[in-house]
Amino acid sequence: MQPEQQRAILAIALYAAFADGIKDDREREQIRQLAASLGGEFGAPDLAGLYQDVLLKRLTLADAAASLGEQNDRQLAYEMALCVCDADGRQNDAERRFLAELKGLLGLAVDQTETVEREVEAIADLAQYAAPAVAAPGPVVAAMPNVAEAELDKSILNYAVLTGALELLPQSWASIAIIPLQIKLVYRIGKAYGVELDQGHIKEFIATAGVGLTSQYLEQFGRKLLGGLLGKAAGKLAGGIGRAATGMAFSFATTYALGQVAKRYYAGNRQMSTDLLRTTFQELLGPAKAIQSRYLPQIQETANGLDAAKVMALVRG
Repeated sequence: MQPEQQRAILAIALYAAFADGIKDDREREQIRQLAASLGGEFGAPDLAGLYQDVLLKRLTLADAAASLGEQNDRQLAYEMALCVCDADGRQNDAERRFLAELKGLLGLAVDQTETVEREVEAIADLAQYAAPAVAAPGPVVAAMPNVAEAELDKSILNYAVLTGALELLPQSWASIAIIPLQIKLVYRIGKAYGVELDQGHIKEFIATAGVGLTSQYLEQFGRKLLGGLLGKAAGKLAGGIGRAATGMAFSFATTYALGQVAKRYYAGNRQMSTDLLRTTFQELLGPAKAIQSRYLPQIQETANGLDAAKVMALVRG
């Protein structure tokens, strides 16, 4: 794929990120930082400038769509936009209108999009049940886990390996399943300390730590696109183990650090300030990135055994 087509698809993904009209300043800043970091890492053409072009509509959605002449590129752009819209929950009316407009601009027929729409919507539906609907947390009480700390650490590692494996898969539904699994991990850690959180509180905890739901998916997608790791062959990994070591296990580190900061948060009676929570997550992210290469064979082995049905069962179970 040429840089011009990469730029157009990334622009469409950014338009999708802002389609709901309710992204807060925190999420917008994370997306801006993402554009700058990906551009520097992959030598991509001025992604920070592309972010501004989208916000100021100097590059319109119609222009970006018109830049994609190949059927596969148009299909990929729609799939990515669909996943971005569903990354933080089911679509709202504004996002549905955006996707309908995009489908028309890309010249895609219903039969060209219905399969991926079913896959992504199925994951989005399951994401609503990643954490049960329970009451908001009550008063802070003494926090002692009801399981061994080693068992919690093993659970965090298993979730990190699983989300790293999902990022290696080429299918659109794979990366969007990472977020509900992270929600489930935080819920289970909280429950181990006697606190049952609803999904809204968990999403806020994840965002406060510095992991934006939409920006996280955009980062996964951007790495795949710019790294040439997006594939269409079902059942095959998007890239080899060496390429995974250079960034494709990004979600392993994010999930591992998120689990560890959640464990500290609940063990400390939920007393961390916003700044301390975010600082702690960043401090844990570095070591998590350092150890991910140790688990790359396990991540790849896990990826080889995954399909849509297994992923949905993991999110639901």
